[in-house]
Amino acid sequence: MTGWILKLIICPIVILLSDFMFSDLSYPSPYSVVLTGAILALANHFMEVAMLRPGTFWISNMMDFLTSVTIISVSSWMIPGARAALPGILLTAFLLTVTEYFQHLWLLRSDKTEKMA
Repeated sequence: MTGWILKLIICPIVILLSDFMFSDLSYPSPYSVVLTGAILALANHFMEVAMLRPGTFWISNMMDFLTSVTIISVSSWMIPGARAALPGILLTAFLLTVTEYFQHLWLLRSDKTEKMA
């Protein structure tokens, strides 16, 4: 549960910062940033629950990167007025993956990874 709450806060913040920093990424409103961030947080959380174990650290990070690229790309098609070019998508996904890297380290070291029943 801790990982989910962290992701729900961090993902929209990273997307908002990317929206301001990169000219290749633009969302029309804060609502669209929060929506995209929440969808990313949900997807990354479920992947984390399913995959994150000792020994799958790098695979989990790579999957988070690919998921971020996919969701940001799709959001730019689905949200009217949103625009995302490949450099902006890749840079934002990279920033999200960096945050996931540290979250995964913390979750594994504190043994807070959630196991699927």
